[in-house]
Amino acid sequence: MTSVITGDIIDSRKQKSKDWVEGLKKILSPFGETPSQWEVYRGDEFQIEINNPEEALLSAILIKAHLKAIKLDARMSIGFGDKTHNAKKISESYGTAFIHSGELFETLKKQKVTLAIRTGDAIIDEKMNLMLQLALTFMDNWLAQPAQFVGVAIENPNLSQEELGLKLGINQAAVSRRQKRAHFDLVMNLDRYFRTQIKQLTTP
Repeated sequence: MTSVITGDIIDSRKQKSKDWVEGLKKILSPFGETPSQWEVYRGDEFQIEINNPEEALLSAILIKAHLKAIKLDARMSIGFGDKTHNAKKISESYGTAFIHSGELFETLKKQKVTLAIRTGDAIIDEKMNLMLQLALTFMDNWLAQPAQFVGVAIENPNLSQEELGLKLGINQAAVSRRQKRAHFDLVMNLDRYFRTQIKQLTTP
């Protein structure tokens, strides 16, 4: 089983493209090689394969946080399933993970939802998407500073508040404020619950 994130930059036409395209590529580069594991295409769309499906939601939240930190946002669908054709470019690869991600992505634009998942299990999908919609009530409104905190905290899960403060150039009290403003503990609880649901799918 694999997972595929399909996304695009919201209101990209209002931005100066050169400013954010490089920023987006920098955000995606830790996910592996381009264009086999991730690719930016049609100017403002992107696709990423996350080989460990349990990491998929946190990966999407990390991308969102990094974009919010540079005052952008993305619409993303996460599809789960198999990969039956492995092309040189991820956008030309195929399988149920790609179908689920691509079909869901088309519906997001109409629903004005910025993040959703499709596993093919209707019960898990309904539960997780309801939880995601609730979480998006604050994640969609992250300001740059709390979003920057979320990005650094996800990338450095073992650091204390003081150590995160050193990375961000702020004191521990400011770290604590940003953590609260971002509802970071709730985000991590959501991620933990999501992992238990995906484990059920991947365990025979």
